[in-house]
Amino acid sequence: MHLDPASAECLVFTFREGLLSAVAHDLKIRVTRFAIEIGEREWGIEASFDPASLRVVCAVRDGVDVPGDLSDGDKRQIEQNILRDVLEAARYPEIRFASARAHADGSGLAIEGVLTLHGARREITVRARPEGGAYVAEARLHQPRFGIRPYSALLGTLRVRADVAVRVRVPLARLR
Repeated sequence: MHLDPASAECLVFTFREGLLSAVAHDLKIRVTRFAIEIGEREWGIEASFDPASLRVVCAVRDGVDVPGDLSDGDKRQIEQNILRDVLEAARYPEIRFASARAHADGSGLAIEGVLTLHGARREITVRARPEGGAYVAEARLHQPRFGIRPYSALLGTLRVRADVAVRVRVPLARLR
């Protein structure tokens, strides 16, 4: 089965911290170019994500989208910071995930695989579960584990938390 932005959604969530975090924003970011291949018989997964395709959707406050908090210019500046300073997309133009096995985990699945991000290969477990007419796969990534320095500004008084969340949502109809 083939998935892409027309048949699935991939979002990244970042969280602020630091002395000036009250004036900053948690962010919802959409990955606009990706391809995911899921094996028909087993949960063998091959996925590729383009780090240059991340687009800021909106600010998030207390888990709720706040669409008007960021101007288009703010969004473009954040995207450039991610592209250039955080993910270094010119140097590392692809993010890959490969899995060969999964096992039941409560009402969902634990999908074990290798994530290649920012030139580092690390084993991770992605948790997937049914949720509201879709299957949602989610992973928490600790950026320094992949050699990524979380974004910071104003001498570190404003920074992005080292852990980010990545969520892929696939409508159940696509999995049948």
